[in-house]
Amino acid sequence: MTDPQLAVVILAAGQGTRMKSRTPKVLHRLGGVPLVGHVLHTAQELGAQHTVTVVRHERERVSAAIMEMAPETIIAEQDDIPGTGRAMEAGLEALPNDFEGQIVVLSGDVPLLDAATVGMLLDAHRTNQNELTLLSAFYDDPTGFGRVVRDDAGAFDSIVEQKDASEEQRKITEINSGVYVFDAAAARRVLPSLGTDNAQGEKYLTDAAHVIRGEGGRIEAIGIDDTWLVQGINDRVQLGETALEYNRRLIRYWQRQGVTVHDPASTIIERGVSIGQDVELLPGTQLRGATTIAAGAIIGPDTTLVDCEVGEDAVVKRTDATLSVIGARATVGPWSYLRPNSIVGEDGKIGTFVETKNSTIGNGSKVPHLSYIGDTTVGEGSNVGAGTITANYDGVNKHKTTVGNHVRTGSHNVFVAPVTIGDGAYTGAGTTVRKDIPAGALAITVAQQRNIEGWVVENRPGTAAAEAAARAEEGHTDAGTGNLS
Repeated sequence: MTDPQLAVVILAAGQGTRMKSRTPKVLHRLGGVPLVGHVLHTAQELGAQHTVTVVRHERERVSAAIMEMAPETIIAEQDDIPGTGRAMEAGLEALPNDFEGQIVVLSGDVPLLDAATVGMLLDAHRTNQNELTLLSAFYDDPTGFGRVVRDDAGAFDSIVEQKDASEEQRKITEINSGVYVFDAAAARRVLPSLGTDNAQGEKYLTDAAHVIRGEGGRIEAIGIDDTWLVQGINDRVQLGETALEYNRRLIRYWQRQGVTVHDPASTIIERGVSIGQDVELLPGTQLRGATTIAAGAIIGPDTTLVDCEVGEDAVVKRTDATLSVIGARATVGPWSYLRPNSIVGEDGKIGTFVETKNSTIGNGSKVPHLSYIGDTTVGEGSNVGAGTITANYDGVNKHKTTVGNHVRTGSHNVFVAPVTIGDGAYTGAGTTVRKDIPAGALAITVAQQRNIEGWVVENRPGTAAAEAAARAEEGHTDAGTGNLS
C-alpha cells in the first residue's frame, strides 16, 4: 500500500573519492545490486508516495541507473554548494509544494538498512509527534562519528561531531547514523537557515537538529545495537566487509526457508535469487542475478548460475551457466558450460565437458560427453554421441541444426549446419553430416580402411614404436613355425 503522507529522500550526490574508482560510489555492486539499488528497494517497501534521489557527481550516469531500477523515482540535482544539508534542500524542492507529511532521509551508500527498522523509526516519529527523529547506533569504537548527546533524563540534547567533541563527549558510544525522519513543515522552515560557516564550508544536515532544538521543537533519537544496518560504504574494504555480512544474512534467511547450505563461507547468493524448499547448495555455489531454483534441486559443488531457471529435483554440479533453463530431474555436469539461451528439458542430461549455446535439448535427451552444441534443437529421447560438434558458423552467419526424436548419433560426429536429422535416425561413428538424414535412416561417411604394413619400421627406425612393431612381428613369425623363443 502507498502511504500518501510519506516521502523518501535518498542522498546520493557524493563523489566517493576513497573508492578510487571510475565508477560512482553508489553504483558499486553489493549482492548483485548497486548500493543505491538496495536503498531504493527499502523506499519501495516503505510504500512512500514520493521517492527523490539527489545526485551530483556523474549525475547522468547515476540518474540513468536509478531510472532503470526504479523509474518512478524523482531525480533532484544538487548545485555547487556542498553538504548533506544542501542535498536535503534539493530533495525537498523536488517534492510537491503541498506535501505536508513525513520525509525519511536515507543515504545511498548504506545498503543494509531495512524497511522494518526505518518503519520503526517512522512509527515512533508519528506516535510521539516529533518534528525530527533520528536513528542512532551504539558502537564499541565510535571514532570518527558524530556523537548523540543526551540530557540527564536520557532525552536527546544535541549532535556533536568528532572534531568538536570534548574528551568526555568522545567517550559516548551512541553515534548519529545519518538516517532521519522530518516533518515536511519543519524541514521547509529550518533548512534555508543552515549556513556554511564551518571548517568544511558545507551545509550540514545535522545542524537542523540544533535549529529545531533551539526553537523548542521535539526531537527524539532512537538507538539500535545492530551497527551493520547503518554501515556506510566509503572504500573497498568497507564494501567487501559489508558484502560478506549481507551474504551471511541472506544465506541465513534461505536456511530458515528450508534450504540446506553445506558451506555458507563458500556460497554466494544475490538479492534477486529465489530458492525452493529442500534445495541443497554444495560448497562453491554462486547463485546470481534472477536465478530461480525449484524444490529439491541439488546445486554444486563449484557451480555458478547467472539468471538461470532450475526445475524440481534437478542436479547441477561443477557447471557455469548463464540465461539458461534446466528442467525438472535433469542432470548437468560436471564441467559443463551452458551459454545463454540453453534449455535442457525434463529428465535431460548435459554431461562432462559439454558446451551449449542457443540450443534446446528435449525431454529425456542426452548430450553426455565432450561436445559442442550450438544453435541446435534436439527432440525428445535422443542421444548425441561423445565428441559431437555442431559446425554452426560459416564465417559470416550462424546456421541451425535440428535433431529429431529418439535419434542415436555415433561418437565423433560433425553436423555441418544447416542440417536436419529425422526422427529415429542413426549415425555411425566418425560421421560428418552435410545433408539431411531421413527419419529412420542410418548415415555413415566411412572410407575403406587401408593398412600400410611395415610403414613404422621403415619410416620411423630406431623409435620405440618401431622396436615394438619389430618384436611383435618376430613373435608372430616364430609362432607360425612353432619355435617360440
